[in-house]
Amino acid sequence: MKNIGTILATSLLSGVVTLGAYKLFFEPNNYLNTNNEITTSAPLRNVGNNVFEAPNFKMAAEKTIHAVVHVKNVSFRNAPRNPIMEYFYGYQGGSQTYAQVGTGSGVIISEDGYIVTNNHVIQGANDLEITLNDNRTFKAKLIGTDSKMDIALLKINTTEKLPYTAFADSDAINVGDWVLAVGNPYNLTSTVTAGIVSAKARNLSENGIQSFIQTDAAVNPGNSGGALVNSNGDLIGINTMITSATGSYVGYSFAIPSNMARKIVNDLMEYGKVQQGILGVQGYEVNSQIATEKNLNTAKGFFVESVTKNSGAEAAGLKKGDIIYAIDGKNINTFLDLNSIIATKRPNDLVKVALKRNNQNKEILVKLSKKEIAQLQFNGFEIENLSPTEQKKLGINYGVKINGITNERFKMYENELKNAVILAVNGNKINNTEQANEILSKTNNQQLRFDIITPRGERLRLIL
Repeated sequence: MKNIGTILATSLLSGVVTLGAYKLFFEPNNYLNTNNEITTSAPLRNVGNNVFEAPNFKMAAEKTIHAVVHVKNVSFRNAPRNPIMEYFYGYQGGSQTYAQVGTGSGVIISEDGYIVTNNHVIQGANDLEITLNDNRTFKAKLIGTDSKMDIALLKINTTEKLPYTAFADSDAINVGDWVLAVGNPYNLTSTVTAGIVSAKARNLSENGIQSFIQTDAAVNPGNSGGALVNSNGDLIGINTMITSATGSYVGYSFAIPSNMARKIVNDLMEYGKVQQGILGVQGYEVNSQIATEKNLNTAKGFFVESVTKNSGAEAAGLKKGDIIYAIDGKNINTFLDLNSIIATKRPNDLVKVALKRNNQNKEILVKLSKKEIAQLQFNGFEIENLSPTEQKKLGINYGVKINGITNERFKMYENELKNAVILAVNGNKINNTEQANEILSKTNNQQLRFDIITPRGERLRLIL
């Protein structure tokens, strides 16, 4: 019995020691635990109603798809007959007429059937057909076009009121705003893609007169002429182009701003052609180098190098050396900024020009002139666009005519150069006065090389 008691006492003591050792050495919060490692976790924030949700474009898409149409352009061309067909079937020489079909998109902008699209969608068409979202088809009439801005206006006749998309203020959109592109890529009707505004006032044209909205909404062939709308489904642009080595979408697309499209459409409806006003200044954008050279206290704005004779700018008192930094409250940094604002105006419209003169701020009201009656001063030459008759006589479809010379270095050649035609500057073909002005705005008084046809038909090259 004594041995059994000893064994029980020993077992009990061993259990107590084991339990005590576990408590002392292995359980957390013990006194001898030397583990200093701390585990942390991100704090949880009660966001309540501020939880981010992906935008819902259902309303904007429903509002837009019924106003976007499919545009079919049918043109005819003559081509030589297939000699193999002639051999087997006995066709006699000559040519055969073939139909070519192009497709694109358009946007209904009024309930009575006016449709805006791109000029390149309908260019050269012999027949235009519009298909609505409900698959009804109509023949369309071409009301007018603006090839420079790539806008065309069509009209279909229907007794029913059509769904349409209202123009919004494209100046009110910001980089980062959500947008939808609606169109008919690859003949897939009523296709909606979403993206954001990637940039504004992109200049992709050779003549420097277009100002595009850049987005990352997917746009492909067939989308041209379709709608770019904001999250409310209002029209902020006409999808126009992509820049791609493959011809398909690669991450960005471009649209003509609605403010510009609306002005062109209103002109075509009211006058049958675009009414284009001009401010009447030529120059170049200010940068840090120009600011240092000319001792300016600003490194942005548009430097006025010359003022057009008989223009609104001349009548209002604008002068060489003025720096235009805003028009109607909108900032001006480049020629494109200036031109994109003026492009939304008509002749005789008043614009408020904010400028610096001798480093002092001034505001001047300028009445825009008619483009047709104003002559541009281009590096000492007074120039104007060639008429179709003059182009035909010279056998060319480009160039601008010299009406006079104000540069003293070339006054001695005035008799020889008056009525001559400038064909190219620095190797760039000159199509019109706007393009000549744009080239000047980029030269910053650098050397210029002119290719000219004299009134006697001689071709000369002048280095200025």
